[in-house]
Amino acid sequence: MDRVWLESYPEGVPATIDPDHYSSLNDIFSRSIETYADKDAFINMGKSLTYRELDQQSQAFAAYLQNTLGLVKGDAVAIMMPNLLQYPVALMGILRAGCTVVNVNPLYTPRELQHQLSDSKAKAIVIVDNFAHTLMAVEKQLQVEHVILTKMGDMLGSVKGSVVNFVVKHVKKLVPAYQLRKAIPFKQVLKEGARLQWQKPNISGEDIAFLQYTGGTTGVSKGAMLTHRNMVANLEQASAFLDHFLVAGKEYVVTALPLYHIFALTANFFVFFKLGGTNLLITNPRDMPNFVKELAKFPFTSITGVNTLFNGLLNTPGFDKLDFSTLKLSLGGGMAVQRPVAERWKKVTKSRLLEGYGLTECCPLVTLSPVNLEDFNGSIGLPAPSTDIRLIDDNGNDVALGESGEMLVRGPQVMLGYLNRPEETAKTIKEEWLYTGDIARMDEQGFFYIVDRKKDMILVSGFNVFPNEIEEVVAMNDKVLEVAAVGVPNDVAGEVVKVFIVKKDPSLTEQEVIAHCKQHLTGYKVPKLVEFRKELPKTNVGKILRRELRG
Repeated sequence: MDRVWLESYPEGVPATIDPDHYSSLNDIFSRSIETYADKDAFINMGKSLTYRELDQQSQAFAAYLQNTLGLVKGDAVAIMMPNLLQYPVALMGILRAGCTVVNVNPLYTPRELQHQLSDSKAKAIVIVDNFAHTLMAVEKQLQVEHVILTKMGDMLGSVKGSVVNFVVKHVKKLVPAYQLRKAIPFKQVLKEGARLQWQKPNISGEDIAFLQYTGGTTGVSKGAMLTHRNMVANLEQASAFLDHFLVAGKEYVVTALPLYHIFALTANFFVFFKLGGTNLLITNPRDMPNFVKELAKFPFTSITGVNTLFNGLLNTPGFDKLDFSTLKLSLGGGMAVQRPVAERWKKVTKSRLLEGYGLTECCPLVTLSPVNLEDFNGSIGLPAPSTDIRLIDDNGNDVALGESGEMLVRGPQVMLGYLNRPEETAKTIKEEWLYTGDIARMDEQGFFYIVDRKKDMILVSGFNVFPNEIEEVVAMNDKVLEVAAVGVPNDVAGEVVKVFIVKKDPSLTEQEVIAHCKQHLTGYKVPKLVEFRKELPKTNVGKILRRELRG
């Protein structure tokens, strides 16, 4: 496929990047720490951590791993916590010790946790006590040698931290009872590590920085091996698109998506750390009223999220009263951004909601909407520099311009492979091309549009129906808060469309939904079944789980 998208790049965006510009993520850490030492790197619950403080504390953490725990280069260390100040300290400490980070979803069940820790052969885990009971349930079945235990308020100062820890445990009852055989307090690690000598490891681009597990939507959760070079390349690709738009040392990014997820890990943590920005960490974004109160305190310039997060904010009282004068970058990913949400976001915030596309296997950035795009165009943007994309049919042939096909990706951000799964790797990466399983099309300007996942496609009487299209039409109705479309078996048509809806207006009826769809969709696409629910099942990042709705 010709790189027609290069003609649509904004002025100054290069066609290629140098994935070896930095030898490792640790080099980026060192440069930003030296350049922005006294700037705030992270803020959480009113407490800030400067680049200098983060340098000192992550070095202490690294020294403890090396000297006291005896961990060596390449050992896997898991982190299981929401967005807290402890997270960047632990993450940087693990990488600066030469170890590999294994990000763990704190809401995992014991079975899911056991699989990930066993599969990654994690030698240690850093965990917040709210989820220690999950670890306790499988502790005896694991080979994990060390547990570093922290509490929510451990980095908020002695007084505030004690109050937060008391409220979390005794008032809100958010810490189920647990008993771990061997747990080292996080604060003790930092205190003892500060007296130890950190040995700077020799890290190359081929060393694995992250074992980033996929959500397991296509079977067992798999660990994508992301090297330092993969991650550096993806940062350089993001920087190529954004550096002329963002100002070094001046940016405030709102980080509501969890940092253990690849989207926020790269787009928030690394992109803005490299740029000398400040990350405002939101620990519990589901508490929308308090989230909005927190936003009111900071002159934030950027925010990332998924469609459900932006929609939730727009429907939270007081959000539309915030000062958006400094906001210049709103970036959506993880799931399709719906046009009604994007248009309302622009109306309320005066900021365009740009859409990007990525996969865990690509660190994650593959495409990004250019910042000079005037209005939401429904696309996922243009391929990042040094990224090639092909669209193929079921026979492996390239499709014609404007036609839909499976998206294949090639670039320096593509993972090394899946840990311990050579057969899965061979199915996913063939001759340097990553098979995404996503159906897309490209227009004449090189903008790509996700049509849908292969497996989510609904087949009605031989016609392909894509859930994203149905959901966008239903969402146009002002009485709808959230919607998901799936295919259900039907004796006549094979499958018919069913929509699950969360109402914004209680007066909404099934008949009204179907009548609305008949106005905007051809007959076979119109939902035959409508089910109203109080909420829709979602991943912890906020992506709607269609597979659970299919039953």
